[in-house]
Amino acid sequence: MKAIAYRKPGAVEVLEDVTLDRPVPAGRDILVEVAAVSVNPVDTKVRRGVAAEDGQWKVLGWDAVGRVAGIGDKVEGFKVGDAVYYAGSLIRPGTNSQFHLVDERIVGRKPESLGDAEAAALPLTSITAWEMLFDRLDVRKPVPGAANAIVIVGGAGGVGSIAIQLARQLTDLTVIATASREETKDWVRALGAHHVIDHSQPIAAQVDALGLGQPGFVFSTTQTDRHIAEIVELIAPQGRFGLIDDPETLDIKPFKRKSISIHWELMYTRPIFETADMAEQGRLLNEVAGLIDAGRIRTTLTEVMGPIDAATLQKAHALIESGKARGKVVLEGF
Repeated sequence: MKAIAYRKPGAVEVLEDVTLDRPVPAGRDILVEVAAVSVNPVDTKVRRGVAAEDGQWKVLGWDAVGRVAGIGDKVEGFKVGDAVYYAGSLIRPGTNSQFHLVDERIVGRKPESLGDAEAAALPLTSITAWEMLFDRLDVRKPVPGAANAIVIVGGAGGVGSIAIQLARQLTDLTVIATASREETKDWVRALGAHHVIDHSQPIAAQVDALGLGQPGFVFSTTQTDRHIAEIVELIAPQGRFGLIDDPETLDIKPFKRKSISIHWELMYTRPIFETADMAEQGRLLNEVAGLIDAGRIRTTLTEVMGPIDAATLQKAHALIESGKARGKVVLEGF
């Protein structure tokens, strides 16, 4: 089968078109014939820092849409031909290949109203945003005395773009999103943000100027180390703060005076450790599909860059690394 992979970490040029053996499903794995994939910041981080095992190829990619081409002997929820979408596991081969194995428990049924490319934009970011909002920050439980509001730092990115929509559709929170360029400000407004502030400027004063009071929740998707002092200032006492990026250092001592709880989200935790609630990821993807098909939220796809090959994937990685991506970039077809 065709795949895109590398042996040694490095710049985008390490990605190559290769031919690998088609995997065989067993147990709870399903074999998916991949139709479309999206590219996420994690792809670029792994490519820069993680080598393939000796003599092996490392395949990246943690978002896919496709059709079930085979099932393991313990699979219960899917049959050959089913259209599915999912984000996979960080410790298994990625989705940048014609055929891919994935545990059925973290797979959802593709939204019926979307094409393959539109659906491929959603799994990883939807899981990340959902788990942060409802499992980590528990935003449906108010913070006493705080403004019933959430600040989403980096609202125009892939995760921010879906978090805005989930917060608007499934909670009564006032959604304050940050963006710095006119096109990204327009994007987050279109997704439903009540207020947009500029994260290239001090954000605490901008939040205060809204006159809402101190928000109970902050969700930082990017550049947390740059904004940490502002977040300490703007968040309400006993508020809840969540982040998903990887700052080199993170001094949380300033949060102590306000008794702020700190929540880190990694959507791969459940599949990596095969947690008792691992199937929650498949369930929430089905819920997201239902919201999509009901017209309550929409895909965050902004560009189909081209086919699934090394040349196109190199361009996609470069765009992600530029920090100028808006929404999600997808590759479709081999």
